[in-house]
Amino acid sequence: MKELLPLLPRPTHYLGTEVNAVHKRPDQVRLRWGLAFPDLYEIGMSHLGLKILYHGLNAMGHIQAERVFAPHPNVAQELRSHSLPLCTLESDTPLGELDVLGFNLSHELCYTTVLYILDLAGIPFRSCRRDERSPLILGGGGASCNPEPMAAFFDAFLIGDGEEAVFEISECVLEAKEQGHSKQELLRRLKDVPGLYIPAFWEDAGREAALTPKGAGTLAIKRRVLRDINAADYPTNPVMPFGKAVHDRFTLEIARGCSRSCRFCQAGMISRPVRERSLENLDRITTQGLDRTGFEELSFLALSAGDFSQLEQLFAQSFARCSREQVAVSLPSLRVGSLSPDLMNLLSRLRRTGVTLAPEAGSQRLRDVINKGISNEDLFEHAQKVFELGWSRIKLYFMIGLPTETREDVEAIPDLCLQVRALARKAGTKRLKITASVSPFVPKPHTPFQWEGQEQLPALREKIAFLKDTFSRHSGLELQWHTPEMSLVEGVFSRGGRSLARLVEWAYVKGDILSSWKDYFHFETWQLALEAAKLDLPELTGPRDPETPVPWAHIHCGPSRKFLLREKKKAEQGLISLDCRYHACEGCGVCDSRLIPSSGGDVPGHGIFPRINQDERDQDSREAEDLPADGPVAGPDLGRKQAHLRFWFEKTGPSKYLSQLELQTILERAFRRAALPLSFSKGFHPLPLLSFGQALPVGVASLCEWCNVFLRCVTPPERVELEALNRAVPQGIRFTGIEALSLQKKQSRPRMEEFELVLHTDTERRRQVQSFWSAAVLCETFPVEYETKKGWKQVDIRNYLKSVRHITPNTSRLLFDWQQGYCSPLTIVKGVSPGLEMKQFALLKVEVHMDAPGK
Repeated sequence: MKELLPLLPRPTHYLGTEVNAVHKRPDQVRLRWGLAFPDLYEIGMSHLGLKILYHGLNAMGHIQAERVFAPHPNVAQELRSHSLPLCTLESDTPLGELDVLGFNLSHELCYTTVLYILDLAGIPFRSCRRDERSPLILGGGGASCNPEPMAAFFDAFLIGDGEEAVFEISECVLEAKEQGHSKQELLRRLKDVPGLYIPAFWEDAGREAALTPKGAGTLAIKRRVLRDINAADYPTNPVMPFGKAVHDRFTLEIARGCSRSCRFCQAGMISRPVRERSLENLDRITTQGLDRTGFEELSFLALSAGDFSQLEQLFAQSFARCSREQVAVSLPSLRVGSLSPDLMNLLSRLRRTGVTLAPEAGSQRLRDVINKGISNEDLFEHAQKVFELGWSRIKLYFMIGLPTETREDVEAIPDLCLQVRALARKAGTKRLKITASVSPFVPKPHTPFQWEGQEQLPALREKIAFLKDTFSRHSGLELQWHTPEMSLVEGVFSRGGRSLARLVEWAYVKGDILSSWKDYFHFETWQLALEAAKLDLPELTGPRDPETPVPWAHIHCGPSRKFLLREKKKAEQGLISLDCRYHACEGCGVCDSRLIPSSGGDVPGHGIFPRINQDERDQDSREAEDLPADGPVAGPDLGRKQAHLRFWFEKTGPSKYLSQLELQTILERAFRRAALPLSFSKGFHPLPLLSFGQALPVGVASLCEWCNVFLRCVTPPERVELEALNRAVPQGIRFTGIEALSLQKKQSRPRMEEFELVLHTDTERRRQVQSFWSAAVLCETFPVEYETKKGWKQVDIRNYLKSVRHITPNTSRLLFDWQQGYCSPLTIVKGVSPGLEMKQFALLKVEVHMDAPGK
């Protein structure tokens, strides 16, 4: 599909040539994986699980793992119109030619997008209709803890952690491939891989009955658990995204699992036990990760990052480098009160990111029901410290429709936000913004609330309308909300069974894809699909009898049924449970080393238990690590200007599809990876002091681009290693020279630029186009209309067209004069040659004529 790049929106999302992307010689590869994320590029490139598996599989010389994302609908239309299949990014391999195609099912709203990818690849949806030539279709990720709604479409599901299991799966598939085993023989072999679920080996007897194994030796599936996350290699050289990924930073997983026992939280229940990375390992990963990526932000990731036992020590060892190199440190949404005042003070002295807290419910009563374990006083104390340290924006996460929720609980949400606003005003906060983000509750499998009903649309809409009206009457407050219709569809699948496969198919046939995007989600489509599949929405989302079998009963993801029922009863009584990480064991049944044997999974013969660096949080200990003292951050003056260099570079091949914004990010990170001492602007969000010439249009190549860079240390051009820079940029960018500039802001700029136009058309069309150019240069005026985001505009391109020389029958040299202003070279080319499509020509900048400095 690479030949379609000139026709595609955001073509860089289909290049596969990013920094750190892995390309292997075909003759060295014995097994091909496709790692598919059923969403757009900017979402999938943010997913840590994808990065971990990509890194691990590609570390094996004989395995090639490549990325697959859902293409934009306009791209899908081009693929279909040209009768081309969807391909992998790295090698442009059709998905049907892979050995394994693994999908990350991160949430239920991605289900129709799975079919979208299979459809574009020409792979039959249902496993029973695929032949021996089709790849093994494998599922994994959070939503696979109840795989039954998608069971008809997958050959196998990996339940739990994948770092070790993917190698065992690879061995089985490679053996079957090289020894000529059938798909059925392969599945029988895969059945013995711990954590792997083969739907074909289980019989569905209907909604009121549990699934039963079809043959002897088929046992309940136990979640695969990576016992020690320190033992698994971590990706310190992830693929650097083109464009802005949703989470565009170096993500450092400091711990996996959570034992806080929030009763609505599926992730916390199915990821037990807690396993922390050691400080030594984290220090090594941080150093290598920032060196190899050049990211300007470091994120400490965990389900409950504030509960990491050595968080103060982690910050202490990371602070110096991050402050020295203008790297921000961020944490995910925090549990209220989980950061000490000293840590909050330290965060405020680094390049700042937002502050996000998750009280989840507005009232204390409801927070006890869901076992959130925080009080209003905790929240107010935390918020007050945030405002005193200079933050002006804070985001609070809430849920509506929770079990036992009353009108008073909903009214408590704006009341709580108003009290937080009062604290901000008391602290003298300017440009204040308090955002409440509200999401409807969705009951999830393997949680104490898995038997609860989901609130229906009329009630959810009424609550959101009330909140919208209330928030609109108060300055400084903003309300965001998750579409309740989306939550309802999510709820349909979260606890559904195999009968929902036809619903997924119907919805896709009726046009549903990318359902988690508001722009693509259409509830009417789902209503039609439900009607066509003869399914009842209230029945699918209503309460469940705990004595009735659930579709996922044969999938053991962690906590026992007995524990879930006990927590359900405690919720009804408003009783809380403590975190077994630092308190007594609650008997959930996951660990081998506590009150009861483990009901979780793992490799036989190995125990499962928490791995905590120390027995209590260092934030709570009197012997906590000494943090850097208050006051100005020690280190170099990052705003100092001691050198000013101009870097000349080529932008050809696949890099010609980079937009100017993408290019700026790529070069900034390349300079960081090359350890150039960049100078930064002042203010709340400092940026490196880089400047460029006029933006080159997407699809236009150049042999003579430039970028001016201020450095905070004296740096003669000869001290900069061009080869080191060229190793830090993607294919198609090549630095060719460096020149020293004065420290003045105004420098020489292009006066004229020469481009080479090469036509890829038939002879008659080439002659016609060249005659257009010969005529255009003789005209006194040549008005052209072109479309902008604000509508149509007109420009006289004769003001910019200096001369035309025809070098060969298909090549012309165009000299553009920018002394009266600037016009996109593509606008000029398309204006002179109407009807000429991007795939019919190539435009290359070959020479730049600079004016004198200061003009």
